[in-house]
Amino acid sequence: MLDKMDTRLLDALQKDAHLTAQQLGDILNLSPSQAGRRRQRLESEGYIQGYSARLDPGRIGLTVQGFVQVQLATHGPEQSESFSRLIKMRPEVISAWTLTGEADYLLRVYCSDLAALNTLIHEVLLPHPAVARVQSQIVMDQLKQDAPLPT
Repeated sequence: MLDKMDTRLLDALQKDAHLTAQQLGDILNLSPSQAGRRRQRLESEGYIQGYSARLDPGRIGLTVQGFVQVQLATHGPEQSESFSRLIKMRPEVISAWTLTGEADYLLRVYCSDLAALNTLIHEVLLPHPAVARVQSQIVMDQLKQDAPLPT
């Protein structure tokens, strides 16, 4: 179970994963060693799954963000597993979900340009034997950046 101190620690680390044990201790009113032990416990128990850097997509040449809905024609385990393997291999697909409703999958993608998105849809996704339909939406502007999880 998480106590209030754990929750505060997780909030602080989601805002800045580079915080040292000293800085965490200052924020939490704990000694650096206590703060460090709490962080290690939360890591070992799987509350903290890892640390990463957030990159600016435009600065690295990824100018098109989109959401792609995929509807499968067949829903057998082999088809689902085959499609899952395909999207896990594609670097343009940065996250994917299975859904209820008309679409079976929702993919969040980043591409260098519209031609690259077109290639992904028409030469990778649509040719997959289990895919019946693909619908894409291009992001015009992102009003809110990916935010920390509420704790």
